Amino acid sequence: MRLLVLGGTEFVGRAVVEDALARGWDVTVFHRGRHAAPPGPTVLYGDRTEEGGLTALEKGRWDAVVDTWSAAPAAVADAAGLLADRVGHYVYVSSRSVHTFPITSGADESAPVVDASPEDDGTDYARAKRGGELAAEAFFGDRALFVRAGLILGPHENVGRLPWWLERVARGGPVLAPGPRDLPLQYVDARDLAAWTLDAVEKGLGGPYNLVSPPGHTTTGELLEACAAVTGSDAELRWTEPRTILDAGIRPWTELPVWLPPGELYDSLHRADVSRALATGLRCRPVVETVADTWAWLRTLEEGAPQRADRPRLGVDPRVEARLLGL
Repeated sequence: MRLLVLGGTEFVGRAVVEDALARGWDVTVFHRGRHAAPPGPTVLYGDRTEEGGLTALEKGRWDAVVDTWSAAPAAVADAAGLLADRVGHYVYVSSRSVHTFPITSGADESAPVVDASPEDDGTDYARAKRGGELAAEAFFGDRALFVRAGLILGPHENVGRLPWWLERVARGGPVLAPGPRDLPLQYVDARDLAAWTLDAVEKGLGGPYNLVSPPGHTTTGELLEACAAVTGSDAELRWTEPRTILDAGIRPWTELPVWLPPGELYDSLHRADVSRALATGLRCRPVVETVADTWAWLRTLEEGAPQRADRPRLGVDPRVEARLLGL
């Protein structure tokens, strides 16, 4: 299988490249050269946001392309148009954010989506991702596959969610643990996303798929307790009611990554119907494995976890945490 990955040097794209190489596929990675690609693939360079930036892709044929682009969808349209006659399958790593908010609890892929177009300016994440889907579909039709991911965790994460929790718990002492402790979480390990995506390529799947674990794959308690176990710290998880946290002005998701209090936003993110993906082979590893492998990777880094330039740094101010815990 000949695979082209647009990106392929960070997080999800990197996981796709590594999985494809492990399968013995012939892999080509196209990227801007800002980060090193995993060893093994053919590497092509170019900046798809610049005029002539796709020149390196003007020749060559591939069975499939995987595109993780998250900004203005014109970049997807340009790539899809250039490759339409030389690639069999276009996989666009999209997001469940393409659905209009709030997403109904238990919604599947047929839920309403935001109004968007391939000409969208990319300033709104939901419209940008939906525009990317439309761009790929315009050139590939039913040969386009949309991987609508939810919360993604795992090694090489460059957003700062699980790395923040691991580093915070590793520091030890009393830790603000957002309740309820048994609150179910829904996420996908980037490596499981990659494995399902490449299996889907082999099967010739097309259209949208919610790509996240089944609801309740883990809980907040299991996630944070796994962080304590793998780091070996003396952290004391102090479980705190959601209302207490919110009244203190602490923001869910950004200041306490991954966590959302029970309610409309929580239902939208952590109660998706993923039966379509499960029926086509999605397998999700235990949360302890995701946490342990992410910690093992973090310990190899001298300067801490990488951080995407287009995403804010996450985590609660230690002084705010201490004040809420009465320290």
